[in-house]
Amino acid sequence: MPIKACVFDAYGTLFDVAAAARIAAAEPEHAKLAAIWPQLAEIWRTKQLQYTWLRAITGDYTDFWQVTQDGLDFAMAALSLEGEAEMRERLLALYWELQAYEEVPEMLAKLKEQGFITAILSNGSPDMLNGAVQSAGLEELLDDVLSVDSVGIFKPSAEVYDLVGEKLGVAPSEVLFISSNGWDAAGACGYGFQTVWVNRAGDPMDNLPAKPNFELDDLALIPDLAAR
Repeated sequence: MPIKACVFDAYGTLFDVAAAARIAAAEPEHAKLAAIWPQLAEIWRTKQLQYTWLRAITGDYTDFWQVTQDGLDFAMAALSLEGEAEMRERLLALYWELQAYEEVPEMLAKLKEQGFITAILSNGSPDMLNGAVQSAGLEELLDDVLSVDSVGIFKPSAEVYDLVGEKLGVAPSEVLFISSNGWDAAGACGYGFQTVWVNRAGDPMDNLPAKPNFELDDLALIPDLAAR
C-alpha cells in the first residue's frame, strides 16, 4: 500500500541530543565541559535509553523528563561532575530547546507539500516534545505529536506503535517510520511499519529479528522514499 503518513522519532532523529552539552561547553562558566562534552553527551544518552528499556521491562513507568534527569546524573557522576548544580540545571534547561538537524525544516515542508501526514512518535513527555517543536519552529510542519505518556510504557512496546493507527487513522503498511535508533527502526519494522534507520554515526546494524527497510545518513531523502 502507498505511504500516507511519515512518522518520526524525536530525539536523535529530528532533534540533536548532543546540542545541550555542546552549547553548555561553549559557555565560559562551564569550561569544565570544554574537553569532555562529547563523553557527557554520549553517556547521558546511553543511560537515558537504558533506563527506558529497563522500566519497560519492569513496568516501572515514569515520564521521560525523570529518565532524562536520571541519565544526566549518572553521566555527571561518571565524569566527576556531581557537585556542579548550576551546570546540571543549565544542561537540563537546554534539553528543552534542542536544535533540529539542519535538513529537518525543508524535509518536513516537502512532505507536507506532497500531501503526507507528518507526526512524531516519541518516548518524550508531551511538555518536552512541545518545547522542542516550538523551539525549532516546526509547529506548522507537523500534524500530530504522539507521546508514550498516553500508554505508560516506552518503545519498542507494540502499545506505543499502536498509537499511530489509533491517532492518525492509517494502517501499519501505510506508515513510513523514521528513527535514528537502530533498535527502534527494527522494532517498528517488526510491528509492520515500513522503516528508515537514520544512521548518522555510521554504526553497524543491530542484530535483531527485524531489519529496517532503508538506511540513510540523514533525513534529506525521506520525501523521495515516501513517494516511491
